[in-house]
Amino acid sequence: MKRKLNTQALHTPYPLQDPYNSLQFPVYENNAFEFETAEAMEDAFLGKSAQHTYSRITNPTVSYYEKRIQQLADAFSVTALNSGMAAISNVFFTLAWSEANIVTSPHLFGNTYSFFASTLKDFGVETRFCDLTNPAEVQKNIDENTCAIYLEIITNPQLEVADLRQLSAVAKSKQIPLIADTTIVPFCAFNAKDFGVDIEVISSTKYLSAGATSLGGLIIDYASVEWSGNNRLSDYARQFGKAAFTAKLRKEIHRNLGAYMTPRAAQMQMLGLETLSLRFYRAASSCLWLAKELQQLSAIESVNYIGLSDSPFYTISKSQFGELPGAMLTFSLSSREACFIFLNKLQLIKRATNLFDNKSLIIHPASTIYGTFTEEVRHQMGVKDNLIRLSVGLEEPEDLLNDIKQALL
Repeated sequence: MKRKLNTQALHTPYPLQDPYNSLQFPVYENNAFEFETAEAMEDAFLGKSAQHTYSRITNPTVSYYEKRIQQLADAFSVTALNSGMAAISNVFFTLAWSEANIVTSPHLFGNTYSFFASTLKDFGVETRFCDLTNPAEVQKNIDENTCAIYLEIITNPQLEVADLRQLSAVAKSKQIPLIADTTIVPFCAFNAKDFGVDIEVISSTKYLSAGATSLGGLIIDYASVEWSGNNRLSDYARQFGKAAFTAKLRKEIHRNLGAYMTPRAAQMQMLGLETLSLRFYRAASSCLWLAKELQQLSAIESVNYIGLSDSPFYTISKSQFGELPGAMLTFSLSSREACFIFLNKLQLIKRATNLFDNKSLIIHPASTIYGTFTEEVRHQMGVKDNLIRLSVGLEEPEDLLNDIKQALL
């Protein structure tokens, strides 16, 4: 019998019987693993057995964490890395090639934008920025060298939502993957596979870490792409079929880039899985309540949360994410100077980067995350000087509202 998500998150069988019958999977902090024979060592290094060889490649604690995520997401494979950016970079070093292009939106998290526009550009990979809410424009930007369509399911901090099923249909018609960063709505509230996402990337630093305990990133492969048309993966496709992406990632890229998750981070994030749903729905409910209250404050020029009925993305968001599309909102004040004065007067909400900590966190994106970008690029990305981003935590929402009110005086 298939168990529901909250139950499954707590009960994933161990690969081996624990000698002490521990209810928490052990943390294997070691680097290397002993073999009984030279033949067994050879088989492990050649991939003929599943025995662990070296913790930069696989580790029992991290592998068990990957298995738990795989079962929750109903995925083909999961690779756990040491940050969300490591997950994104490993994905594109696996499937992109010199002269390839990526179709995406300019509305991206700052380091993701920089990775596409600068880092990959130096390796000969072009990024084509377009309006992902317009499928015709997306289709027009795709050619024989397009290796993927990439998006954030809710952009940060612009809070834009594209129709995933429409983008999936475009991707499948061109035999390229739809790759989505789903960090902002975890899989207790959103199943990417149901909407045609082929590869999912998640910053597990956020919701999954149970309150900013650890850094991490996840690559989730649904093995739903025919890879024979991809210049980088065509040889792997002949041998591994739809598993070609994971084969290339696990056999080469993640080993060579050396960004595998640490055992301690995996252990902390496994604990986070056990309370994920409780924390998400509490924080997201508070975020919706707070967004409605902030709309009533005259000192705030506008409030943006796609769970509000006046959001232009409310209908598509509700169809994809339900009533509670994450625990992040933004609001605008009269000027950059007003934002700084406001931030400096806060007493409860923490002035800090990161999202979905147990504590509420607030930031002025234009001067921090996007501070090194030119004004022209910030304009293209939709990051305004009077914008404030708030990640809502687990505090009583009335206390958060009172802190905001006193800071606006």
